[in-house]
Amino acid sequence: MSVQMVLLPVFVLIGLTFFLLLWMVTARTKAVKARETSLRDIALGQPKYPPRVAQIGNCFSNQFEVPLLFYLLIALALPLRRADLFIVLMSWVFVVTRFAHAGIFVTSNNIQQRSLAWFAGALVLLAMWIYFALKLLLLI
Repeated sequence: MSVQMVLLPVFVLIGLTFFLLLWMVTARTKAVKARETSLRDIALGQPKYPPRVAQIGNCFSNQFEVPLLFYLLIALALPLRRADLFIVLMSWVFVVTRFAHAGIFVTSNNIQQRSLAWFAGALVLLAMWIYFALKLLLLI
């Protein structure tokens, strides 16, 4: 697999993260300007944002939990030359589950649907890690 093919899903997921970052900053700035919260109320990271702003911020923060294991896998698989078609296809499936999770998170925030999207992504990532480990340890 080419480096570009392996990294494209990574770049797409990073794009989602930056989109959420910009949305969060905009929402937080608007909340302060509209006096829905004050700088003193949030200066030490207290969760004093309005619910919608907190929802966007929590979705952004979530991009640094399970996806971190995805980034690590790709960072290891590339230089070890273990990033093959399976890894690339599963990367795209993982990215789709992350978009679904984020989409549910910032819209309906239906916990059942969001949990299913999260769990699907976690299972895909687990399969990727098992495949990578077996490939590496068994020299397949």
